[in-house]
Amino acid sequence: MNLSIGIDLGGTNIKAALVDTQSAKTIATLSKPTRDGEFENNTPRFALTVSEVVHEFEAQAGQKLAVGLSAPGLANPNGQGIDWMPGRMHGLEKFDWSAFLERDCRVLNDAHAALLGEVWAGAAKNCRDVFMLTLGTGVGGAIYTGGRLLTGKIGRAGHLGHLSIDSNAPRDDFNTPGSLEDAIGNQTIGLRGEGRYATTHALLDAYATGDAHAQKVWLTSVRHLAAAIASLINVLDPELIILGGGIATGAKDLLFKPLQQALDDFEWRPGGNQARLAPAMLGDSAGCLGSVFNLMHLH
Repeated sequence: MNLSIGIDLGGTNIKAALVDTQSAKTIATLSKPTRDGEFENNTPRFALTVSEVVHEFEAQAGQKLAVGLSAPGLANPNGQGIDWMPGRMHGLEKFDWSAFLERDCRVLNDAHAALLGEVWAGAAKNCRDVFMLTLGTGVGGAIYTGGRLLTGKIGRAGHLGHLSIDSNAPRDDFNTPGSLEDAIGNQTIGLRGEGRYATTHALLDAYATGDAHAQKVWLTSVRHLAAAIASLINVLDPELIILGGGIATGAKDLLFKPLQQALDDFEWRPGGNQARLAPAMLGDSAGCLGSVFNLMHLH
């Protein structure tokens, strides 16, 4: 059995998996708190926890193992670490994981890893052209085109939440006016819902009862999402679009049905060709599996 370790370093929790690289099967999993902001002898506590997890899995496997790690921020083009992650995950920027763990460790962005996991063992299995949007507090994304992950020059590719839907609207955290993230991300629900809904899930609860105000707010957001997806279809020509994240998981048909209706209106379909929509399948394990897949398919 060929084994590797996949680690998804999140802002709240560190998720890890011992993975059989031949079958994409998860042999064992662990989850531990990240403890962002804590240091021991100038080393981030999360790095020490990652090291503990690695040694725990290696004791189980009885051998030294390669490690794939995903984290927020822009990954170094050589996969050595995260080059840019301002504001949180203190100590992550420029951290040399291979040197710290004393073994080969390849690092990539967490959204990129989640899509690679879906390509390897989830909703996008056997696909060569697919992009994913994760709908949550913000809106994340990743692109797999021609059988390869699109990372761009500095690792910035795939920030699909920062597409501009309205150039006259206020700018988001990434300086994008009227971004997709602001149009549907949970962080703006108070503004979009005129203070009536504490969360997107509360909005959806009201929408499901037929509340007229909730219907207007939600369907406006969904049409913005459809416009963005239709635009991305024209740019990337995917066979599949995956939707993940807490909003998509919680909404289910309350999202997919009106979104498909809007795409039926917006999508250009030469010769009847239509891109498919699908929910993400792997949940919390996507990042761990994608980190291992990245380790296996380095170019």
